[in-house]
Amino acid sequence: MTNFTEMNPNPLVQYLNKPAEEFTRNDLIKYIEDHSIEMVNFRYVGGDGRLKTLNFVISSRQHLNNILTTGERVDGSSLFPFIQTGSSDLYVVPRYRTAFVNPFSDVPSLDILCSYYNKDGQPLESSPEYVLRKAHKALKEKTGYSFHVMGELEYYVISEDEALFRAVDQKGYHESYPFAKWEHFRTEAMTTMAKVGCLIKYGHSEVGNFVQDGKLYEQNEIEFTPTNLEEAADQLVIAKWILRSLAYKYGVKVTFAPKITVGKAGSGLHIHTKLMKDDRNQMIENGKLSETARRAIAGYLELAPSLTAFGNNNPTSYFRLVPHQEAPTNICWGDRNRSVLVRVPLGWTGENKMIYHANPLEEHSDEDFSQLQTVEFRCPDGSADIYLLLAGLTVAVRHGLEMEDALLKADKTYVDVNIFDEKNKARVDQLNKLPVSCWESASMLEKQADIYLKYGVFSDGVISGVARKMRSYNDEHLREEVSNNNEKMIELLDQYFYCG
Repeated sequence: MTNFTEMNPNPLVQYLNKPAEEFTRNDLIKYIEDHSIEMVNFRYVGGDGRLKTLNFVISSRQHLNNILTTGERVDGSSLFPFIQTGSSDLYVVPRYRTAFVNPFSDVPSLDILCSYYNKDGQPLESSPEYVLRKAHKALKEKTGYSFHVMGELEYYVISEDEALFRAVDQKGYHESYPFAKWEHFRTEAMTTMAKVGCLIKYGHSEVGNFVQDGKLYEQNEIEFTPTNLEEAADQLVIAKWILRSLAYKYGVKVTFAPKITVGKAGSGLHIHTKLMKDDRNQMIENGKLSETARRAIAGYLELAPSLTAFGNNNPTSYFRLVPHQEAPTNICWGDRNRSVLVRVPLGWTGENKMIYHANPLEEHSDEDFSQLQTVEFRCPDGSADIYLLLAGLTVAVRHGLEMEDALLKADKTYVDVNIFDEKNKARVDQLNKLPVSCWESASMLEKQADIYLKYGVFSDGVISGVARKMRSYNDEHLREEVSNNNEKMIELLDQYFYCG
């Protein structure tokens, strides 16, 4: 048998000697019995995007087998606003590949993410996790591509101020301890995430750091590696739960809010994407961005106004999407340009000789690093409904591949200038803009709804429910109302501090 345990931090993978996607019910029972696990926790995402929990104390092998086989009933009307009380019973059924050892419980526990099923035992059509699965299935069937994505999870840690080794205000990018006080918190979070199955690329201190009212605000980022769409979504949900759990342990606050105070950097949730076929990255061809990638980009740009309904989910999201904050406002794309909506990051598309220049004793090889190339979608933030956002991006990439004029649209929306520079104003004026409010985002979702409904991926109920929620904020003119009123702005930011 192939050894999957080498350097893998997940104890289940180590013990069972197989990748998580191959876990079976008997595998989990074996691990539970052999490690004296006393409790199983079902976890599932509610309408607010947060993990919910159902705890089971294991009383016998038969009891354990029943739990893992039948799932359990839950009250859907208490979990989702669109489910009526009169028909609210749902099943939650565990997905074995998501099992992990709970890193926080005093009682030895195994946690498993679940999917929702209706009274007839069919997947709940309006469940965000199932919408994501349908989106991926439609992409594979209609185009032959699979979708790999990853997120950049930005967050702030808020604690008591320490005057010693204080970092420069808004200059925290890649700062090191002791100037960045919560580096150890980030590294503990990263190792904990890795042990529960998250694929971590790296972590670092981000731009935002400042002191306000005796509190130290430090922005950090943890970035994942691209992986299968469904797995990437699960990882982001679990990662947010881990960060909040650690914050509670340390007695500090953590927020993923897109804006937490006036005039300081907000937190985004940038999504990197690549289309795969035959285990090869299709975003690159002969060292250059492929036609497939440009079509995908055109799809992102075409649906960008409505994608905000999934990725920018409260009024403060639109206070982040303003000029000069490294957040996009114009619907365009470019290479390495952080002011655009869709960015093609610096990749390793040419012959990589850097490592041999830095290390003259290294033996040369012809390893191909172009497979690392991704395309980044930059407007989402921590308020996002992760499953619906990634489902929407999957629809957008499929739409781009199906658009007849996709390459023309890509050409027209490419920019290679600083769009914040006044001398480029004429070029910027030619570009479409992102919505400026939840209200406008809802209108754009309704306008572009047919694209999401195609192939039965999204349902009318999901589209209308999201639009209704976005309109309920009644923020159509909110920017003007609070633009010169810092007190009202702070009240608004406090209201959505723990979003997502």
